[in-house]
Parts: sequence; structure tokens; C-alpha cells
Amino acid sequence: MRLALLGCGTVGSEVIRLLHEQSADLAARIGAPLEIAGIAVRRVGRDRGDLPVDPDLFTTDPLGLIKRDDVDVVVEVVGGIEPARTWLVEALRAGKSVVTANKALLAEDGAALHDAAAEGGADLYYEASVAGAIPLLRPLRESLHGDRINRVTGIVNGTTNFILSAMDATGAGFAEALEEATELGYAEADPTADVEGFDAAAKAAILASLAFHTRVGAADVHREGITEVTAADVASAKAMGCTIKLLCIAARGADAAGRETVSVRVHPAMIPLAHPLASVGDAFNAVFVEAEAAGQLMFYGRGAGGAPTASAVLGDVVAVARNRLAGARAASESAYADLAVRPMGEALTRYHISLDVADRPGVLEAVAGVFARHDVSIATVRQGPAGGGPAGQGSDADLVIVTHVAPDAALAATVRELRGLDIVRSVASVLRVEGGQ
Repeated sequence: MRLALLGCGTVGSEVIRLLHEQSADLAARIGAPLEIAGIAVRRVGRDRGDLPVDPDLFTTDPLGLIKRDDVDVVVEVVGGIEPARTWLVEALRAGKSVVTANKALLAEDGAALHDAAAEGGADLYYEASVAGAIPLLRPLRESLHGDRINRVTGIVNGTTNFILSAMDATGAGFAEALEEATELGYAEADPTADVEGFDAAAKAAILASLAFHTRVGAADVHREGITEVTAADVASAKAMGCTIKLLCIAARGADAAGRETVSVRVHPAMIPLAHPLASVGDAFNAVFVEAEAAGQLMFYGRGAGGAPTASAVLGDVVAVARNRLAGARAASESAYADLAVRPMGEALTRYHISLDVADRPGVLEAVAGVFARHDVSIATVRQGPAGGGPAGQGSDADLVIVTHVAPDAALAATVRELRGLDIVRSVASVLRVEGGQ
């Protein structure tokens, strides 16, 4: 079985090393040896150290490599939308199986890849696109295919999880924790895709598509990052017996008209320390699946890095290679449900709102009145002097309110009105509270 490898960066290099080190075992598992037909790169002459590969295999012509008659499987670890989409559509239409780790492309235009796979009768596997080496996508699309999945909640970005874990452990602010993550190699020089939630949103779209048999794209995902999370938010979460995580949440439920829909969102949220995801620290990933028959399932492990991602890539390579030798094909895309995506305004959750208010009589009554007008029920209120200092005439005070479950649109309207009150100096933060009653 001959492979065309597109990309030879961190993941591609590890794929080559694992192919070399485990060649005998892989051949035994598949029933035929795996050989690299060619490796498409930007620069052929670049120093790649002691990589165990023939330099003559490198090429700067990926399309030419893909079109070769002796290529059976195309492995793409380049990333990005174009030209990766063009390459993979070409391969799939030609009947060549594809293994990709490209979460951005799958979330942006997975439909084009699935349609091309159906047209060419080829396999499309992408286990490495979400949560690295954690076996997650195949259980969703195969092992749980006989069940009904109602909710998927996950920590799927290691960079943000490291930052929030560091803030929780040390009391540091976001900037200090990001600096530490960068120094340790957990954050890119430009961390925007991670800290603003783009990476997690792409993965959420893929998870929702598989879990709910519906095509969900990145544009369907409500996205918020962690840049506004403060040390004060983390401290407040601790006081409630919670911690803050960047969560991807995909849930099945009824919309305002009673029709079955899906809701897909990514945002920071407080979760109780008793929740299984609360103890997931450092740069680890974990996904919590709730199904009707199987109940609650937890998938945990390293969600990024060259070796873990390469492990997932090779797992897919073994699967598609065995299918080709057997003259078979994996199950095609399952999107029969075609459920509508529910607007974020209809999402139901609890909220933690921190207000800086004037310290004078009647403030609490006025604030409570705003919540009542928008039908947002208050669960708890905590009031104290601003910054923990002495309260006095004309000074400010902190007011922390936790609500019962309410629609996101109602909470947004409440916050807008609060910002217009002269007694409210500022709405310091608004965080969702997930995972509790």
C-alpha cells in the first residue's frame, strides 16, 4: 500500500518515524507493507535532521503526486483551507482514500470532502482532527451508531486548558499565564486561534456533525475565547466550588417551536469541581459524551503534539489500507437527520454576573428588578465592598449574582439594561455556569 504524504512538519515527521519504526507490525496488521510513494513539501532542500526517509521522495508538486497511479492513500497534515481542499477533493474523486488531520477544512467545508468521497467511492478518515491521539471520532461514528447521543461536552484545546489551569493554580492573570504557556511551547507565537476559540469551534463542529447526524460547520458554532477571563473570575469560581474551562458544548434539544434542533457553542464556563471535566489539567483534552443507552462516557488524553497526532493518523491509515485490500469501504457520511442549528439566544444555562455597583440603599432591589423584568430568576447573591476594602458613603461595592437556568437572549437583555443603570458602575464579567443543577 503506497502513501502520498502531504506535509512534513511536526506531525508529518512523526508519521514518517512511526512508519519506519513500526513497519513490520503495521504490515502484519494490514496484510501488506506500507510504503511512502512521495512527500509533498514547500522546500525540498530543507534540513530535516535524521529523518529516516529517502531524500528523493520529496517533491514540491502535491497534485502531481496525488495523481500518480501508484498512490493508494493520501495523508494530509498540512492544514488550512486551500490548497488542501483542492488536493483532497482531487484524491477522493479519483477513488483514493484520504486520511487528514485538517480540522479547519473539515469544519469549513467538510461537505465538499464527503461529497467527493461518495463520488469516488473512497474512504475519508479524520480521527486526528479532534483531540489528537484520543480515540473519539470513530466511537462516535461507529461504536455509538446504535445509540442516541444527546450531549457532548469537551475540553478540546490544550493551550487554553493550560492557561486556565495555571490561572487557577497560581492566581495569575491571563497575560501572565499566556506568557508561561508560550515559554513552555504550549502556545504559538500567534495564539489567536487558540485563545479566541477558533480551534475549539472547528472541533465542536466536527463533533456535532458526527454525534447528531447533521452537517454542522464552523459558522454554525457560537464562539467566545478566554481573553476576558480574569484572576477575579477564577477566584470567584473557587469561592463557588467551581473552576473555569473553555468548553465546547453540542446538545440536541427542542427549539422555541418544539422542533428538534442542535445547539453548538464554545465559551469559557464555570463547572463544579465534582464534574469529571473539572480535574482535566495542564494541556490535556477530555470529552464527556451523554447517550441514552450507553449513559455517560469519558474520553481523556493528550490532545495535541506530533507523536499523539501521528498515532491517530496511522490508526486511520491502517483502517483505510485494510479496506482497500479487502475491496471494501467504510460507512459513508451519516447526515440523514439534517437538524437545524438552534440560535445561541435559545441556549439554556446558568450565569455568573459580577457587578461593580454604588454602595447605597436600594441598589440590590433595583438590580433584582432588572432580572425580574427579563424573567431571569436569581439563585444566589453575594455582596461586599469593592476590592475587599472598607465600604463607605459614596463608595462602590461588588455584587455577584448567580442565576437559575435562563435563555441566553434573556440574560443578554438583562445585562444591557444593567449597563444603563446609573447605580451600576460596570458589569465586570459574565460567565456561564455549566454542569450543575
